Amino acid sequence: MAITHVSIRELKNRLSHYLRLTKAGESVIITERGTPIGRIVPAGATVDVRIDAMMQAGLVLWNRKKLSPIHPVTKARGARTVANLLIEDRE
Repeated sequence: MAITHVSIRELKNRLSHYLRLTKAGESVIITERGTPIGRIVPAGATVDVRIDAMMQAGLVLWNRKKLSPIHPVTKARGARTVANLLIEDRE
């Protein structure tokens, strides 16, 4: 999957072109003075494609191994859940 970088001005001037690229499966990174500020990605992209795009953009690092399950640090006593206790505490 290719990634194209484009400035805001260029995107505004040639929006149809960049939308065609997106329809074709390409991601478009929008930049402001050379700094990435947004991304246009294909709507039907699979999770794997989106993860690959984030990895290529340097937003995530992942070795593609599954994470081991995390066991709760503690359990709430009684019938109430930790979420319910937090909600009560916030009220």
